Amino acid sequence: MRRMQHGHDDYDYGYGSDGHDNGYGEPGYGYDHERENAYAGADEGSGEPRRRRRTLALLAAGLVTLALLPVVVDRAVAARIESRTAKAFQQGMDTPLPPEVHVRGFPVVTQAASGTLRRVDITAHDIPAQGTTRPLPVSELSLRLDGLTKSDDDSEARARSARATASLSYTDVSDTLGLEISQGSRPGRVSAVVVLPLGGEVTVETSVSAVSGNRIAFKDFEVTGGALPAAGSLILDRVFERPIPLRNIPDGLHLRSVTTTADGLDADFTGRSVTFRPQDTARDDT
Repeated sequence: MRRMQHGHDDYDYGYGSDGHDNGYGEPGYGYDHERENAYAGADEGSGEPRRRRRTLALLAAGLVTLALLPVVVDRAVAARIESRTAKAFQQGMDTPLPPEVHVRGFPVVTQAASGTLRRVDITAHDIPAQGTTRPLPVSELSLRLDGLTKSDDDSEARARSARATASLSYTDVSDTLGLEISQGSRPGRVSAVVVLPLGGEVTVETSVSAVSGNRIAFKDFEVTGGALPAAGSLILDRVFERPIPLRNIPDGLHLRSVTTTADGLDADFTGRSVTFRPQDTARDDT
């Protein structure tokens, strides 16, 4: 009988047939320490670029923050100036709500430090009438103030130059004149309905224009509907003989023109060395 051999010729526990290491380290475990070290080295090498990228990202974020910081500070200064200006204007003009105020130009910080704001835009709504001192309400007043400075005690503000538009509704003009006023058939003219003493009514048109003293004058009326008796002519003469004064605006603005729109009259003003005194205005109204 042939005797079987129980050697290790048919099995390999991690070594080749020549007895050398076949690259798996321990016999039968398939583990290579050299490969482990190689992988570990690769991981350590990739960590450095990662740290570099993180540092660059933090640096970029810091630079962005530094770049935005002056803008944030400037906006805060502008917001404070706008808020104080709105409060003073509301106090002086007795508006139900503070006006919209915008300080133009950048940076505002340097403008404030110099004591002069290059441009300030103000839009106020519903400036009420105050008896004979301000007989006609203003629906909207839009102001552009250039070169605005204020006194040390905040009692007044002065603009090197200014432009303004006061919008007057036909309803308010009608209440002031005691006639129903609407847009006329031609630019620069308004239509008025006159109720006659003995009944009936007549429609007339009259021109509107700016006259000295910041007043709106009504002239050259003509009948466009119905018959106007002599008594009616006397009524119109009495109604239109006195121009309407506009006093709901800062001192130094002068009325230049009046235009008609579908909703009312637009009165345009310009001026130099325009002064606004909120305390004085409030005291005069009282």
